[in-house]
Amino acid sequence: MTTKLEQELYKSVEINTPDYIKNNKYINLENREEFVFILKREHLLPYDKKENPEGLNLDNWIQNYEKEAAVSTAGIRGPQNILYPYDVRFPINIMGIMLATYAKAMVAKEKYKGKRLIKLAGREVRYNSDKFLDLIVRVQASQGIETLVTYKRKTMPIWLASFLAFKLDLIGGEYITSSHGISVKNATKDLNSQGSQYLPEESMEFVNKIKEIFDLVRKNGSYEIKIAKSDNALINENFMKTINNGIDLYKEYLENGVANKENIELISSLKNKIIIENVGGSAYNTLSKILEGFKISNKFVWMNIEEDPFFHSIGKYDVDPKGNKCFYDYSVDATVIAKDKNGKMFFPVIDTLNYKEKLKNYPIGTVVLITDPDHDRLTVCQIEDEKSKEFLNKVGISYSKLDKGRLLCIYSANQSFLLIMDFWAKQLKVSNRWKNHPRFIIKTTASAKSWDEWAKYNGVKIVNVPVGFKEIANIMKKVEKQIIENPDKDVVITDVFGKDINLGKNPRMLFGGEESGGMIIGSEDLIKSKNGRIAIAMREKSASEAIIVASSLTSKLEKENKTLSEALDEIFTQNEIVAKFDMREDIAYYNESEPDIEKLTQAKKEGETLRTKNDLFYLTLALAEFEGKITLDNVKSILKSTFETLNFDNLTDIKFVGDGTYLEFTDKFIEIRPSGTDAKTKAYGSGSDKNNISEYARILGNYSGDLNKEYLALISKDYYNKSKESSMEKYLKFTNKDIDDRIFEIPNYNKTLGI
Repeated sequence: MTTKLEQELYKSVEINTPDYIKNNKYINLENREEFVFILKREHLLPYDKKENPEGLNLDNWIQNYEKEAAVSTAGIRGPQNILYPYDVRFPINIMGIMLATYAKAMVAKEKYKGKRLIKLAGREVRYNSDKFLDLIVRVQASQGIETLVTYKRKTMPIWLASFLAFKLDLIGGEYITSSHGISVKNATKDLNSQGSQYLPEESMEFVNKIKEIFDLVRKNGSYEIKIAKSDNALINENFMKTINNGIDLYKEYLENGVANKENIELISSLKNKIIIENVGGSAYNTLSKILEGFKISNKFVWMNIEEDPFFHSIGKYDVDPKGNKCFYDYSVDATVIAKDKNGKMFFPVIDTLNYKEKLKNYPIGTVVLITDPDHDRLTVCQIEDEKSKEFLNKVGISYSKLDKGRLLCIYSANQSFLLIMDFWAKQLKVSNRWKNHPRFIIKTTASAKSWDEWAKYNGVKIVNVPVGFKEIANIMKKVEKQIIENPDKDVVITDVFGKDINLGKNPRMLFGGEESGGMIIGSEDLIKSKNGRIAIAMREKSASEAIIVASSLTSKLEKENKTLSEALDEIFTQNEIVAKFDMREDIAYYNESEPDIEKLTQAKKEGETLRTKNDLFYLTLALAEFEGKITLDNVKSILKSTFETLNFDNLTDIKFVGDGTYLEFTDKFIEIRPSGTDAKTKAYGSGSDKNNISEYARILGNYSGDLNKEYLALISKDYYNKSKESSMEKYLKFTNKDIDDRIFEIPNYNKTLGI
């Protein structure tokens, strides 16, 4: 049943979709039989009622698609027309899905000539995901590629798709999601044979193939693409049914990691129930079965088990931050903090979860675990007495008023994951497993400095990487390659700061994660695929894994009569952590939910210009200092003259970190990073003074990017204009150093899988 707010969204989309779009179903997926789509020269050009009524402007679409593919951190994302998915004016559409799938199939067939090719395809609950899934499997079937899908093509989490791509030794997977993004967005997360998200160079392989097809269309006038029958024999639902959709295999993996005997016993002894907030509804279908398998399902209460592409109205408003009447979506990231039209701070997502009513009968100390639509991120919350306000402020924990006398504490991933990694380390020590291997952490540079401090205090090596879980997976594979090729030698990894990190012999990953809420914990024994490949951990973040370890931690603290906030404060003290505070400033340059595509496109274009100017200001300084064109003192002087209210005397370094600029101070870091998927800037901070890092992140993140006289006197405009291209070269040099170049061998699936 649609809500009034969702009906308003539908109405605005209907009004802003012209008739020529509504009437042009160039691909009719209601046709369940095999058919051929003919891509014409006219489709490449803009629509014109008289001159080119078949125009789809695909030349313009591929330009924008290519731009996203080159920098994307988690799939090629974008808004879609939720009512008319064949609307090519939007980045994500039926035509684009068909072309990308067909091109990926061609790349795979060229790479593995004459081999049996099997992929997996999955989805969550977003608008049109079922249609996109149907199209993907039918296009792949037409090209002779077998696709595994869940029985009746039901939803599944991203981490399960990733896990199965590796475990079953598939050539890869297609997963339809836009993570915790707004409801009208969608994307395909392309998974390679490791279950990792595509790196930009992998995405560019199929983007270039689409461009080749367009060249043929221009030359010959048309190009045929087959669409197989909906029930083609190469679309395999039955195999997934025989393996319980992979749940049993995943449970076995968890038992060798976070779901060990000790942790399951802890969860079994819980007195207070833990609440799982299931945003979008698609986590329930899988996680509930995993919890039942461990016989701990009675320790949890679920909220929102029904699947809903509008995400139960979570994060949705009928006014924008300035108070203007319109549909506005803050996404489903529960940690987002915003300002209303009066400048008052609030939690826009938390405020739409209706917790004042839903949590009124739950006692103080109740933990709430919030997961997103593709079930890969986790936000941890806990009910506390409002008498704790002063203490919470001291520790740096955000909270929202719940009801009389009670608060809901909302932990940033930086805080909750520090609690988890500390707990997991202690569990390994108590069970005498800690000493079996050297331990290390992989984290993104934007994640809290407290993680680095904790790791140093505990003798754990830490590898910093750019933002994006594919970057964490890339390091995992480099570690595995060295373990396989030189088992008796120390594993040495170069991080994004350019430091060589010696991880020791046969190391194990204690934790891999990022501040945006994604985490994974390594397995004690090397994970083996059906055909014998090994991994130290899975390639995608998993909220199921996070929920199990967070629930074990909750039980341990319940026995000790401690809150999460008290435990966090203890960690700060015991590990001599100085950088206790963290924050993120999100600067969105336009309303992503704007239903008028012309306004949306123009607003995004203008926003990208602002985002790029802000990025280039810092990026060019970092590159110029690294290359010796200017000194650190020059950088300080430029920053002082630009930001007169900020002090840069204790700035110790400025570094390009793969996708952003990292300013290191003696008491904090500030990272300024342009979004890889939208017209946004993100400013991250971590340090010893919350107000201080908030001020720096806000001012630096919102800067226009204008260059003053001193800047232009020290750095040429030519150097400035080439800095983005130069940074991409440096990024690729980092990702490709010691790259895992092992060739994937397609197994005999009759032998390994029995199919």
